[in-house]
This record gives sequence, C-alpha cells and structure tokens, in this order.
Amino acid sequence: MNRERPGIELAVVMEREAAPNRWEDWQHRPAEVLLYEDAFGTEPRVLRDDGRFRRTLHPGFNLDLFRDECEGYHLNLTSGAPVWFVMWRSDDEDRSRAWPEIVSVSYHEAGRWLDAQEHVDNLPLPAEVVTWLQAFNDEHYRPEAKQRRRPASFLPPEQRGP
Repeated sequence: MNRERPGIELAVVMEREAAPNRWEDWQHRPAEVLLYEDAFGTEPRVLRDDGRFRRTLHPGFNLDLFRDECEGYHLNLTSGAPVWFVMWRSDDEDRSRAWPEIVSVSYHEAGRWLDAQEHVDNLPLPAEVVTWLQAFNDEHYRPEAKQRRRPASFLPPEQRGP
C-alpha cells in the first residue's frame, strides 16, 4: 500500500456484558486491538454472543503516525507499559450498542479525548508495534531543550511581568 506517512491497519474487538451489576444494564469495553487481516472483511460482525457476553469485531481502522505527535508517542513508549488508546462511543437511545471510533498510540491525543469527556480505554501494545513506533520516534522526536527561567525578583523592574 502506498502511503504518505507510516501507518498500519487495525481491527478492534468490543466486548459487551449484560447486567454486570445491579446499577447497569450493559457494560462495554474494547477487548483487543488486532493488526488487520483480509479475513476480517470490512463490516462489523459478531464473533460470539452467549446472551451475557458479546464480542464484536470492528475492522477498518487506520493508525497513521504524525511527526507533531512524537512527544505523545514518546510518553507512551517510556511509560513502562506502552498501550493502544481506543476511543469509543455508545448509543444514547440504545445502551446495548457501542462501537470504537478511533485508535491512537499518543498520550496527548488520548488526553484530548478525555478532556472532551469521551470514553477512552487502553490495551497493551504488542512488541512488534512497540518496535515500529520506537523506530519512527527515534527518527523524528527531538525533545525541546529545557530553559531555566530566572525568578522575577532577579530581573530588572522593567522586565518583570504584571
């Protein structure tokens, strides 16, 4: 596949649990993020439904890497346990329905989603994806040099802020 920027194709498996406790009728969560295979097809499909648990495969996600997100990738890679971030939504009218919207590996992007009060869960990043992401980050990430700020009391009065 000819791409302008590095990327991979993914599928997300969402899990739905019926009546997980006495306060909820349904509970949703991403169960897996899989590297895409042609056998997945292009439409969501139920993999398992025993009445209590339902697992649905949602193919067709692209994860493209961007140079301006390298700091977020770096934070994920150096966290000790790199993860996928999966943003998902549920139907306000029919709480039994939920679906993934987007997948990322950037802490900053996940933070923006959380600030917007979206549902965001994480799942462990496989070693092969960690290696791929690390190679991209090694090539493109340049941390900003830290500059020491002098306390205002050491500046002349005309240079001090209000």
